[in-house]
Amino acid sequence: MFGYPGGVTLPFYDALYDHPIRHVLVRHEQNAAFAAQGYARSTGKVGVCCATSGPGATNLVTGLVDAMMDSIPVVALTGQVTSKLIGSDAFQEADTFGITRSCTKHNFLVKSIADLPQTIHEAFYLASSGRPGPVLVDIPKDVFQGQAHYTPVTTIHLPGYKLNTEGHTGQIRRAAQMMWEAKRPMVYAGGGIIHSGAHEELRQLVEMLDAPTVCTLMGLGALSSTHRNFISMPGMHGSFAANMGMTQADLLIALGVRFDDRVTGRLAAFAPHAKVIHVDIDPAEIGKNRAADLPIVGDAKKVLGRLNKFLEELKPAEAPKNAAARAAWWDQMRGWRDAHPLTPEFSDEEIKPQHVMMEIDRLSAGEAIVSSDVGQHQMWAAQFIRFNHPRLWLNSGGLGSMGFGLPSAVGAQFARPDKLVFAIIGDGGFQMSIPELATLANHALPVKIVVVNNGYLGMVRQWQELFYNNRLSAVQLDTFPDAEKLAGAYGFPGRTIEKPSELRSALETAVKSPGPYLLNIRVTPFENVYPMVPAGAAINEMVLRPPQPVPVGK
Repeated sequence: MFGYPGGVTLPFYDALYDHPIRHVLVRHEQNAAFAAQGYARSTGKVGVCCATSGPGATNLVTGLVDAMMDSIPVVALTGQVTSKLIGSDAFQEADTFGITRSCTKHNFLVKSIADLPQTIHEAFYLASSGRPGPVLVDIPKDVFQGQAHYTPVTTIHLPGYKLNTEGHTGQIRRAAQMMWEAKRPMVYAGGGIIHSGAHEELRQLVEMLDAPTVCTLMGLGALSSTHRNFISMPGMHGSFAANMGMTQADLLIALGVRFDDRVTGRLAAFAPHAKVIHVDIDPAEIGKNRAADLPIVGDAKKVLGRLNKFLEELKPAEAPKNAAARAAWWDQMRGWRDAHPLTPEFSDEEIKPQHVMMEIDRLSAGEAIVSSDVGQHQMWAAQFIRFNHPRLWLNSGGLGSMGFGLPSAVGAQFARPDKLVFAIIGDGGFQMSIPELATLANHALPVKIVVVNNGYLGMVRQWQELFYNNRLSAVQLDTFPDAEKLAGAYGFPGRTIEKPSELRSALETAVKSPGPYLLNIRVTPFENVYPMVPAGAAINEMVLRPPQPVPVGK
């Protein structure tokens, strides 16, 4: 568990002193929540964070909202002032229960020590079952100090909390029929595939249908990036082929996705020719943004397992009537991919950020854990780094929290000490998470920090350049610490590079270093992420390259 002690949690930390639970002291409570997420995202297990009352608890909120939007199982334990002082504006009192009601899957205020065991078990069950999410348990100091006989918890009693995991048999069978009948099917897979552990079932489905497949930002790794049917990520910074495929498909097979606005663009123009099969564990997501022609509420792993059996059963004995249309569909997809590939940029004069991602991809070979912060580097990493398995790509998707990348990498490295872990961070996000360099050093965690340093809040600068007449307001990061001195102050190596010729060897040195390493890479300051779908545009209305000047007289 990841936490930071304080006055009202002292009884709890005193109990931890003699307990085998491993507690990791982070240097900021927000980072405790992000580290717990890194642990959960890289393993599928529940991550745990802890903070004291008042500012400790409120510092967790960003991490809880982040976990809520990305469906990450986290249990947060917070201290609260003594029960009789609640509501009196006591020292370090905050209405943690009220504050976190809207940003957790569920929260508890424990009023009696007799309720504590049942509450903790229910919290872990709620966080990990159904659609995962964060659960907060707020515990007053007098409850922490209480004495009670422990009775093992054998049942979970949560009236009204019912899960439909199997899916409707008739709907699943009808979905299989629709898939064989479609001429231009497209599989649209999201984070729900990873959360349910349905990646093998997804692969079987994709291969049986031989359907083009896109994985969302949260779903990267659900289907191996090297799979012949994988197209890319769709959406605002997705590939031309992925977005055109979504636009022209006649059947969209949506699995564990929520039709996020960053994927759909202008919703009225999204997949206008497609019927939609939508599989999701959360009934609230079905029809929330895009109406489903065939809704299936259930766990993706269980639903796809049954769906694959129906697909095998209903598979045409001979070449189906739509075989020619299917072949033409693949020809079209390949044509789009060949016409507008995701092409990295290289230069002999300055380091291009895409070049950085390609070198990290070479070193990771689709097997390393990559924890990204938020911004341009996040999109370039998603575009150019391969993920051959689930739970290798960690990033803040729905909330887009700067400062996420480094503490999440800390959590992942604790969870997976066998793995090479990269923390890819912009120079803005890095300076929000510098305190965790102490955590890295304290535990000699071999996280490789790669700062993609362009001297700007890059994504904000890109929007100002393209949509605000290049009026660059409050986006230049004028000061950045000396990486060698900063890392050295914490007792591990660091380095700054500026030349493309230094990049490969510098990254190799970082990877070979036995402990943490800070590599500050100064990249092209005005590089933009393309393709890009402007706000309010349809996803087939992409800007594919920098606007070109109009010749005089034209």
